[in-house]
Amino acid sequence: MPINAAIAYQNNKINTATPAELTLMLYEGAIKFCNIAKVGLDEKNITKVNNNILKAENIITHLRTTLDFAYPVAQEFEKVYLYIYDGLVEANIKKNGEKLEEIIDTIREMRDTWKEVMHRAKEG
Repeated sequence: MPINAAIAYQNNKINTATPAELTLMLYEGAIKFCNIAKVGLDEKNITKVNNNILKAENIITHLRTTLDFAYPVAQEFEKVYLYIYDGLVEANIKKNGEKLEEIIDTIREMRDTWKEVMHRAKEG
């Protein structure tokens, strides 16, 4: 029963989120999957690494494909998303923990910037 309640809560949270909140959730998800992949590296669990990096790649692909190029800043976001995606691919192929950590840091910076944008939008 508690598991069903948690699932219902999470579904409700997603269904009622604003587009900005959904973007924040996607950043959080990408970070989460990268951290699980890091654990997989420590455990030498290649399947865990691969599956979770692929999940993070899918999130970054979604963020990139939903950019609105009517806004010039979208081109800058696309460059960062391509950098992140390429870094995830490299980390996965080489099973490189340092590269993965570098990419996690970049995603965190994007998330933190997004949080700041959301905060300023509420104030303004």
